[in-house]
Amino acid sequence: MADTSSRPVIVITGGSSGIGLCAALRFAREGWSVGLIARGEPALQSALEQVRAAGALGCYAVADVASPAALEQAAAEIESKLGPIRAWVNGAGISVYASFIDMTEEEYARVTAVTYLGQVHGTRSALKRMRQRNQGNIVNVGSAVAMRAMPLQSAYCAAKYAVAGFTEAIRSELIHENSAVQIGIVHPPSTNTPFFNHALSKLKEGVPRPPPPVYQPEIVADAIYLAVTTGRREVKVTGETVAFAIANTLAPGLVDWAAGKFGPAMQASHKEEVRAERDESLFEPSSRPSGTHGPFGSESLRFSPQMALNKVPTLGLMMVGLTAVGMLAFLAGPPRRH
Repeated sequence: MADTSSRPVIVITGGSSGIGLCAALRFAREGWSVGLIARGEPALQSALEQVRAAGALGCYAVADVASPAALEQAAAEIESKLGPIRAWVNGAGISVYASFIDMTEEEYARVTAVTYLGQVHGTRSALKRMRQRNQGNIVNVGSAVAMRAMPLQSAYCAAKYAVAGFTEAIRSELIHENSAVQIGIVHPPSTNTPFFNHALSKLKEGVPRPPPPVYQPEIVADAIYLAVTTGRREVKVTGETVAFAIANTLAPGLVDWAAGKFGPAMQASHKEEVRAERDESLFEPSSRPSGTHGPFGSESLRFSPQMALNKVPTLGLMMVGLTAVGMLAFLAGPPRRH
């Protein structure tokens, strides 16, 4: 095994594309050694080349996160090549775009097995190693839809809500043990990644797309890096995610109505260039690399003021407070004249 003692090691599941790959490159540029886990070897080979081009040591292991045995074997393989795992990011996820009644039991179970149980299995593999060393950071990837669920993604939304609850429970257990191991969660907004190309779709019109506003994945990778290196318990990424959480707390009935009326249309694209990139991979991995970005770059935002403030905790809290006041004022409506 190469001498890697000066380089901390991070493992990223779902590290061959999208947010996972973007995060891998972020850590690679910061001098971490990067272990990648995903199902498709062609995509993993491409991702590893990019990690090494960024100046990092790296390796990959082929594994389906739905299999705890395969994930455990992958973790052992990465440690044998890179050294003790210092951080672990659970980033694998898949979705089905369909009404609940149109989804089969097998499809629903598959989304749950990857998007929720994949993070459970990953956390278990990480904790087996970190607890005995009393050191390490785990970051789970949630979603804005863990703040407020959307129609046509019932399995995915339920899985992300489950991830949030699971993360809180494990954090409390670690506190009870007086453990130095930390676990946090990052909630991305609509993000321009290949996720939507890979999702199974039963939409009657159009193909899956992220509802606007859409952000580039580098913003989410930055949030994951922040969560790992500072031990943040939670990072809501961009004002969209914060607004989702506040609106669903203050006016859940109104948000029910808005999601029901406008949610389906906001999640469907009718552009041929988007349709051309479809590569459904619910049950089988893609046969080709898909990279970090999806087909929505022309409309995607590259900067988030909320994330800039998030790096300064005091300012971030002030911003959340001002957002809450603004939301309350909006819901209250204009002042009445007497």
